[in-house]
Amino acid sequence: MRVVEIAGRARDRGPGRPPRVLVVLLCCLPGAAVVGALLYAPGSGRNVSAAVSARAVVPGPAAPARGGAPRPRIVPRSVWLDATARHAQPPPRYDDKVVAVFVHHTDSPNGYDCADAPGIIRHLYAGQTGARKWDDIGYNFLVDRCGTLYEGRAGGVDRPVTGAHTQGFNHRTAGIAAIGTFTVGTPVPRAMTDAIAALAAWKLGLAGVDPRASVGLVSSNGNSRYQAGTTALLPALSGHRDGFRTSCPGAALTLRLPVIREAAARLQGRN
Repeated sequence: MRVVEIAGRARDRGPGRPPRVLVVLLCCLPGAAVVGALLYAPGSGRNVSAAVSARAVVPGPAAPARGGAPRPRIVPRSVWLDATARHAQPPPRYDDKVVAVFVHHTDSPNGYDCADAPGIIRHLYAGQTGARKWDDIGYNFLVDRCGTLYEGRAGGVDRPVTGAHTQGFNHRTAGIAAIGTFTVGTPVPRAMTDAIAALAAWKLGLAGVDPRASVGLVSSNGNSRYQAGTTALLPALSGHRDGFRTSCPGAALTLRLPVIREAAARLQGRN
């Protein structure tokens, strides 16, 4: 298998059949230009077997914390990141707790096979740790169109890991990236929104936060929508665009956020 760079994109010429390609663009990240695009052809034994293994090794839901919600099934990062792709990185950084989540989209095609999601995430990681020289993937979690949740940034899914997903508001928050592009009129899979709601309910529940509430977050960067040091009152379940000047997570997914908040609140047992 070889990869040919064409106008900033890489085309995967898998042997034996014309490739079905997925374009992975890194343009939803804070302040990011497109740093690379990779056309990924499914059918690679390693990627498909990784996805199958993911469904075999994912731990079951944990019992809910008092006043919280059950932990959903989350595929560990070891499924999409192996020794050949992993970069050396410093230890994870942590906040005291997570009081808000930011929803993103990856600005990549929607018609992928869900078995290919580990490969897509691996290429996102490669772009962010390669061309952008980040120490790890920026998102704390990712979700595919079938509703499978993946661990993103290292440090422990049940810990308040400081991410790199929303410039100015990475502290005390978690970033959840929907794999796909959800501009106006694009259908958003119900399985995907249900998974985002389940993850937000659990993650915010660890800090006793109602997903329908607003929380005060201190901006750490003046390139966000708020001057550095400003306390912004933002939804506990926000879209990327709430904290940064971007269209992310796309108009269609943005329209679904109120429904996701309500679903997350119900999972926490709130009326």
